[in-house]
Amino acid sequence: MKIIVNLDVMLARRKMKLKDLAAAIAISEQNVSLIKTGKVKGIRFETLAKICEVLDCQPGDILEFSPSAE
Repeated sequence: MKIIVNLDVMLARRKMKLKDLAAAIAISEQNVSLIKTGKVKGIRFETLAKICEVLDCQPGDILEFSPSAE
């Protein structure tokens, strides 16, 4: 995939666990885990906005484009 999800990096920087983020944005841990591992085909802007609000970051801190990634 050419889009790399760096959610795990942001969680580590904020010293937050996946389950805490899931609770804060009212989404199941399983769905947040799927986002974190890049196993989703899309993410709602509303969900991305909630993640950015909780982690105090920008969407570019979480999502990265890599033309060489497969």
